[in-house]
Amino acid sequence: MVAAIKNFLLSLVGIALVIGVWAAVSTWFSADLPSPIKTWKESELYVLQPWEKRGEMDQGIGLMAMYSLIRVAKGFLLGILFGAPLGLLLGASQLLSKMFDPVIQVLRPISPLAWLPLGLILFRQSEPAALFTIAVCSMWPTVINTMHGVRSIPQDYVNVAKVLRLSPWKRFTKVLLPSTLPYMFTGFRLSLGIAWLVIVASEMLTGTPGVGGFLWQEYNSLVYSHILLCILTIGVVGFTLDRLMGLIEAKLRIA
Repeated sequence: MVAAIKNFLLSLVGIALVIGVWAAVSTWFSADLPSPIKTWKESELYVLQPWEKRGEMDQGIGLMAMYSLIRVAKGFLLGILFGAPLGLLLGASQLLSKMFDPVIQVLRPISPLAWLPLGLILFRQSEPAALFTIAVCSMWPTVINTMHGVRSIPQDYVNVAKVLRLSPWKRFTKVLLPSTLPYMFTGFRLSLGIAWLVIVASEMLTGTPGVGGFLWQEYNSLVYSHILLCILTIGVVGFTLDRLMGLIEAKLRIA
């Protein structure tokens, strides 16, 4: 309990120091950067009325974040639906792994700014293009961690399954999947973080309602305080998602 309180107080000190640096930079180094007080005054309507809808791109920050989260959830689920089975296959087969490892290593570092135009060419609509971009960019940690999990299964488990003459389905459900699941969830956690990063770029380029779309609109309108509001929202939501996935992962490892 004492350690938790100490950590909380230290976190408050860290936040206060960052706000102090922000205030100093806005006062002495950059006149265009809104101060913390100015940012709050110009953004409080979006924060205090988070679910208010006044127009297509004039909505509370809660609604904007919800739109982005829905897109992230769809793209993330699409990514792991492809990524997890692919990781299982590549982990179980050395032949497939050698065949497709160069392809994965080439595709993995490609920026979402490159994938999104391809999505627009393929689907000709911003929403499916954004989902395609999120899925493709976020799936690789799931693929790699799942593949590593399959290869980390102790040989004793495999030998016991052979001795018991388990069917392929029993081997999958009783040996492969339980042993690989912790690695898969580590991949899911990393994939979710990437999906949340990708949504900002996707919405900025497509101009769709969401935190990224709102950020880009306010930049073009020169309302810099709202840009900072979006940045803080992106950070808080990303932190929350990571902690939630971390709790699920920890429970899974304990179980």
